[in-house]
Amino acid sequence: MQKNKLSQRVISLFALTLGLFLTGCATHEKSASTYSAHQAQREQTVRFAVVEGVREVTIDRGSHGTGTAAGAVVGGVAGSTVGGRREGIVGAVLGAVAGGIVGQAIENSANKKAALEITLRYDNGDLRAIVQEIDEQRFVPGERVRVLQSGGITRVVKG
Repeated sequence: MQKNKLSQRVISLFALTLGLFLTGCATHEKSASTYSAHQAQREQTVRFAVVEGVREVTIDRGSHGTGTAAGAVVGGVAGSTVGGRREGIVGAVLGAVAGGIVGQAIENSANKKAALEITLRYDNGDLRAIVQEIDEQRFVPGERVRVLQSGGITRVVKG
């Protein structure tokens, strides 16, 4: 009976920790096709440019330690249910270490997005590079594009 209640607590704690972890991993898209609610219905400056070059890059949002902490808590609690008192302590330590490593790997993976670095030559001769998440738009050198700018956010979109 005691073991069953402990298992229910472990599952509840796991679900709570997983929910908090996933909330912490929520990311905002940086593609040219995605606008936040506060960006909608706002005037943007439109300029024209020619694509000079395109290369694939990665946007790394960095790690905040949320995955490591969540994984360590879940692993520690799960490991503590192993065996008796002495084994439970060892299991908790090993579970916390393993859970922390797995949680960190998941967070690192979730925080990386494929992106394009698009080098542009504006009509006035200026050369600029813009990085945005990959979406359905593909750009090729020599292609004429529109560059939309508003509130410090710049997007490259097809003609």
